[in-house]
Amino acid sequence: MWFRNLSLFRFSEKSARGLKSLESKLDGHRLRDVGPQELSTTGFVSPYGVNEEPLVHRVGHYALVTLGRNEKLLPGAVVNQELSARLQKIEDKSGKKPGSKERKRLKDEVLTDLLPRAFTRRSTVNAYFSLDNGWLAIDSASRKIAEETVTQLRQALGTFPAVPMAAENGPRGLMTDWLIRGKLPSGLALADECELRDPVESGAVVRCRRQDLETDEVREHLKSGKQVFQLGLTFEDRLSLVLGEELTVRKLKFLDLVQDELEESSAESAVAELDARFALMTLELEKLFEKLENWFGLSRPTDKS
Repeated sequence: MWFRNLSLFRFSEKSARGLKSLESKLDGHRLRDVGPQELSTTGFVSPYGVNEEPLVHRVGHYALVTLGRNEKLLPGAVVNQELSARLQKIEDKSGKKPGSKERKRLKDEVLTDLLPRAFTRRSTVNAYFSLDNGWLAIDSASRKIAEETVTQLRQALGTFPAVPMAAENGPRGLMTDWLIRGKLPSGLALADECELRDPVESGAVVRCRRQDLETDEVREHLKSGKQVFQLGLTFEDRLSLVLGEELTVRKLKFLDLVQDELEESSAESAVAELDARFALMTLELEKLFEKLENWFGLSRPTDKS
């Protein structure tokens, strides 16, 4: 279990104290099967896998949870094919095409008939809380999925005022400066990927992959006014990532130094292996989060009186 992407939120010390009862509050919001006339259901599942009971895995001041979604697979082409057949049957019988109200009624009828026979697909997204420092890390680069995960947590907890990143130092400007000057903060190194854009609406976009970012070609784009919207980086030779202007992390990889440390541990079961991976991952990411906080001015929310 390694996170591959990161959408980050922050929460206050008061909110962290409210997470002591996380297990009991999530228990009432477990994922259930999709009903005959439902398209999908959402709820929490065990991080340990299918048919396991615990909904939270804790290591020290970190808590891992998994949000699951059951969704009926009902392709639009299948619905339209059946709808067309029923519309044609009515037209053949009456000699005229059904109106819009009749079409809508028939489509609802088709969905009602087909849903109970549709296959169900399950998907999951992992997230973890760093209770001491107020980070919520969600393993997705999709804003929609990240916000849905936070919404489900709020519903389960009653209240959970986690907020997205609010940087005091604009990430786009800072990353552009790093690339122009070639001087990065200690521990950071350029990788081989970036996305440059003209900041004006509908401006030009340049995407570089597997390319040396310190070439004259890249510098010419920067001189023409393009700015860095995504930048590939290596952190302390232990992590590689692509950092976006909204501080979303994509293509997160734990490099050989980290993988070697994991191999040295002697996990004797699936639970022990999850425990070892999660402990090592949170340790590595906490170092990255601390640096992100310093570089971009990411303050933790304070509790209101």
